[in-house]
Amino acid sequence: MKNRLLHIYCGDGKGKTTAATGLAVRAAGSGMRVLFARFLKNEFSGELKILDRIPEIEVLHLEKSYGFFKTLSEKEQEEVREMYGRLWNTIRGKISTGDYDMLVIDEFMAAYRYGLIPNKEAVQFLKDRPDNLEVVLTGRDPSDELLELADYISEVKMVRHPFEKGIRARKGIEY
Repeated sequence: MKNRLLHIYCGDGKGKTTAATGLAVRAAGSGMRVLFARFLKNEFSGELKILDRIPEIEVLHLEKSYGFFKTLSEKEQEEVREMYGRLWNTIRGKISTGDYDMLVIDEFMAAYRYGLIPNKEAVQFLKDRPDNLEVVLTGRDPSDELLELADYISEVKMVRHPFEKGIRARKGIEY
């Protein structure tokens, strides 16, 4: 397959990660090799257990889980920056091998917005990606620069969410 299209799943609604995960599973089911990476998530999301069982999908697991970036101490924010810098370098290194047909980066928009990855380098990476690499990015509030690069943009809009009624995230549904 050649075309190297860029997908963005964005918006304030539930389902961005679910959509990206579904696309990764579809690609794997068609024999494509998928690299699946996540920023600003924990290791307890149920989809990871299933993705780890699919031979065509390689999940890059995080060294440590943190809370919301804005609520972290300065020391924790620096730890997060270092960890995600290593993750970004790992992603780039693995993609450079040519072994993957799809790259999914969950919560890319937040990592980009908070400067947890080098923004100019990330944009250049997206522009220069291999001809056979489909890229899927998720997150809220993508920059205009990222939107301009995208071939697919799917916005997930929240109309109603149980959190508004005080219902906390539920295992197997929200994570």
